[in-house]
Amino acid sequence: MTVKSFAKINLGLEIVGKRPDGYHDIRTLFQTISLADELVFEPASDGVIHLAGDDPSVAWDETNLVHRAARLLREKTGTDQGARILVKKSVPAGRGLGGGSSNAAAALLGLNRMWGLGLDPPGLAGLARRLGADVPFFLHGGLCLGEDIGDRLTRLPDLAPLPCLLVFPPFPIRTASIYAGIAPPLTSAGKVSKIMRFLESGDFGLLENDLEHVIFRAHPELESWKNIFRERGAILSQVSGSGSAVYGLFADAESALEAQMRLPGTPATRLAATLPREGYWAQLGAGA
Repeated sequence: MTVKSFAKINLGLEIVGKRPDGYHDIRTLFQTISLADELVFEPASDGVIHLAGDDPSVAWDETNLVHRAARLLREKTGTDQGARILVKKSVPAGRGLGGGSSNAAAALLGLNRMWGLGLDPPGLAGLARRLGADVPFFLHGGLCLGEDIGDRLTRLPDLAPLPCLLVFPPFPIRTASIYAGIAPPLTSAGKVSKIMRFLESGDFGLLENDLEHVIFRAHPELESWKNIFRERGAILSQVSGSGSAVYGLFADAESALEAQMRLPGTPATRLAATLPREGYWAQLGAGA
C-alpha cells in the first residue's frame, strides 16, 4: 500500500505570545502543496516495525516520527502487528515544509488502514497531537487556520489553486533555534491580525511571517531570495514556517515558469501548486 505525504507552506505566521511552558502561541494559515513524499507499507510477519528511507540526512531509527507514530498506534490499540515502511523523500527535511510531520500523519492513516484498526478521525487526531504541533494539520489538508501552538485547527474554504515556486537552500534550519531568538516586541498580542484581515479581504499583501525577523538575521541570503521572487512578480513570497525554504506564489503557471528560468545562480528549485482539500484527499491514497 502506498500513501502520499504532501508538504505545506505557511501563508503568514503571527507570534501571539509566549506560554508558561516555553512554547509560543501562534496564528498561521497552513496550506498543502502538491510536493509530496511517498510511504510504502507492507505487513511484517515478525511483528516488528521496520523503517527505511532514501534520504541519508534523515535518521530512520526509533526517533523518527514515522516509527513513533507506528508505536503509538500499537500502544493505543494493543495490536502486535508489524510493518515494513519505506519512505521515498521529495520534501527536504529542515526547510519548514512539514515533511516529517506529514510523514507521521501518513503513517497513522496508512497503518490504521493496513492493520484494520478502525480508529476514527478524533482518535487519530489525538495521537497526532502527541507526535507534534504540525501533525494534526495533515489529517485535514487544504487551507486551515492554526492557533495555540498550531494544533488548534479551523478548516477554511479553499483558495483557488496557485503555482508555488520553491527555493531549497543547501542547509536546514532548526525550528527551536528560530523560536529561541524571538524577542517580546515581535509578539502580535493585542494587534489587529493581518491573517484575519486577509481572510476577509483576500489581499495577499497583508500576510507576513513574524519569524523572518529572526531568520534573516541569521541567514540574510533568504531575504534576498524573497526579494527576487517579488521582483519576478510573485503575489506572495515568504520563508515557509521557520525555514529554510522560500516560496513565491504566482498568479499563473506562465509567470511561475518564467520566474524559475530567470532565477540567478543555481539554487535547488521546485515548481508545485497549492493543493485544495478535495484534491489532497483524492491524491493521498492514489495508487494504493
